[in-house]
Amino acid sequence: MAKPDFYDLLGVSRSASADEIKKAYRKKAKELHPDRNADNPNAEAQFKEINEAYDALKDPERKAAYDRYGHAAFDGGVGAGQRGGGHPGFGGGNGDFASAFSDVFEDLFGDFVGGRGGGGRSRASRGSDLRYNMRVTLEEAYSGTRKTIRVPRLSECDSCNGSGAEGGAEPVTCPTCSGMGKVRAQQGFFTVERTCPTCGGAGQIVKNPCKACGGAGRMEKEANLSVNIPAGVETGTRIRLSGEGEAGLRGGPAGDLYIFVNVAEHALFKRDAMTLFCRVPVSVARAALGGEVEVPTIDGGRSRVKVPAGSQSGRQMRLRGKGMPALRGAGHGDMLIELAVETPVNLTARQKELLEEFEKLSVENNPEASSFFTKVKGFWDGMKG
Repeated sequence: MAKPDFYDLLGVSRSASADEIKKAYRKKAKELHPDRNADNPNAEAQFKEINEAYDALKDPERKAAYDRYGHAAFDGGVGAGQRGGGHPGFGGGNGDFASAFSDVFEDLFGDFVGGRGGGGRSRASRGSDLRYNMRVTLEEAYSGTRKTIRVPRLSECDSCNGSGAEGGAEPVTCPTCSGMGKVRAQQGFFTVERTCPTCGGAGQIVKNPCKACGGAGRMEKEANLSVNIPAGVETGTRIRLSGEGEAGLRGGPAGDLYIFVNVAEHALFKRDAMTLFCRVPVSVARAALGGEVEVPTIDGGRSRVKVPAGSQSGRQMRLRGKGMPALRGAGHGDMLIELAVETPVNLTARQKELLEEFEKLSVENNPEASSFFTKVKGFWDGMKG
């Protein structure tokens, strides 16, 4: 049975350009790949046919030979000097199996593995993400706030609209790699690829670079951004501003800006998640007799706390709902009050007299304590003797 026409296999006309042939091949290869057609017993044979057709038509010299001699250009009907040495089967020409297989792999799987070939490198690429460290006070973390920040970043050039070309002209296809972003060198059975030295892998070049950005398509600018800090943030909270990172290359989307929050230490309050701790000084008399003390709260107000009689240093009391708010939630934590009984200093004569009287009464009213102090005094007197 006669071989089908290569142009018919790919569904293109004889006047089709190299790009049209390539696009038609990619479409057919995806449709007929055996891995996608497990229920079609003819898929493998059809897949080999379109690869043979593409291998013959992708190269200008081989295409010209096929246009002139047909299938005879590759199956021995024409001398080697006219067709470059024939070899039947998958891949067509002598030593070109690796090249054909490379094209099959790239065209089939390039979309899934990042576009190794087919001009994939010339596609637009996303800009880089940026990080900004923001310091807020505990009061700001409690109530939430809005801050304006200045962020230096690479932004799209206004003069060329990101194209890199003077006057906003579109870049042209790189003549060295024909837009592939890479060049190939045949080394025996293998095909070695490397990044195109002319376009640096972009697949396009700018003939007349933009004077403002030097052809880069991006310029460093300082952006003023308003950032909403929600109530309840903690050190390490991350806030994402979508699209506020660096501009993408060749019209690609911008990256994101990530705000990392650091809550400053407070002079009065210590924080543990939603709980606040506050150390409150009380006098000896207040701790002994009991009463009330006034304590500050993080919202700027004050609350009165009842101190039980006989309270010791370190005793804790809880104020419900006076702690930090939940981040992106409802409710507040508690505030724990820790009493610190203060020893009076710089006493007046009258204060000393009252304390001495208090001490004397304490000993008299507590015989065990009196006996203890008598023994201690006798011990020290014996040591001195």
